[in-house]
Amino acid sequence: MASVPRHFHFVFGLHEQTAPLHLIHYLCLESCRVVNAPDAIHLHVRHEPFGPLWDRIRPHLVLHSIGAQPSDYDRTCYAASEEGRLIAHLGLDYAHEADFIRLDALIEHGGVYADMDTLFVRPYPAAWYDEEFLIGEEAPTLRSGALIRPSLCNAVMFSRPRSRFAQAWRERMGEAFDGSWSRHSCDAAGALWGQLPEAVRVMPEEYFYAFPCTRHGLKALLQEAQPLPESAFSLHLWAHLWWARERTDFTAVHAGMFDLHTLRNVDCTYNVVARRFIDGL
Repeated sequence: MASVPRHFHFVFGLHEQTAPLHLIHYLCLESCRVVNAPDAIHLHVRHEPFGPLWDRIRPHLVLHSIGAQPSDYDRTCYAASEEGRLIAHLGLDYAHEADFIRLDALIEHGGVYADMDTLFVRPYPAAWYDEEFLIGEEAPTLRSGALIRPSLCNAVMFSRPRSRFAQAWRERMGEAFDGSWSRHSCDAAGALWGQLPEAVRVMPEEYFYAFPCTRHGLKALLQEAQPLPESAFSLHLWAHLWWARERTDFTAVHAGMFDLHTLRNVDCTYNVVARRFIDGL
């Protein structure tokens, strides 16, 4: 049986680009190139980025044009709930469309998918490419200290072409999508794990999500200088929780605070680790 191709896939630019490619997005792609040395880096885009950092990374990428939105991604679902209306208001709907697109890419081509707010810090082990489908666990849903349901985060995934887990997940995604944040994605994958355990390998949370999407986790990653856990292979920044200046419910940090001067001179966990990838900038 074929292995997972050493091709990395990213989805970006679903909305019109109004600012140059951000340093954090450049560092995602550059760290992927340097750390994992993939055979190819595929960027699936609807609106191509621009700017000096884009010009620098563009020669290392294979671009794929995204056309119409997936037919079973129904934007009208956002109006059905307060959570959905908030997601639409904040402009986070791009993340949901990307949920559909990333699985379509993995089913067709196989490879490794990662979100654009990833920083790669250690090479992914060769044995992971031998799995049919591999994904990382994130903090589960709890109530009164008891497990309600597990959750598998789709910010990093390995898949052979047409893997059983990816296809089963994708077939259910349209029906499961209700405008909430993760019913169709992480929650659905967690439920499918119990039904197809032989078709997926689930990795511990700390491999991809050593700093969780909590106030404490984001503070440790973006404001404090914490040692990089030995078990961390990549870092996920949970950028949707803090990217906009107006979004302050998790942290006062925002995307405008990350530039080359800050990266070089301000010590926080992310900055310290990312400095190795800014040579020549």
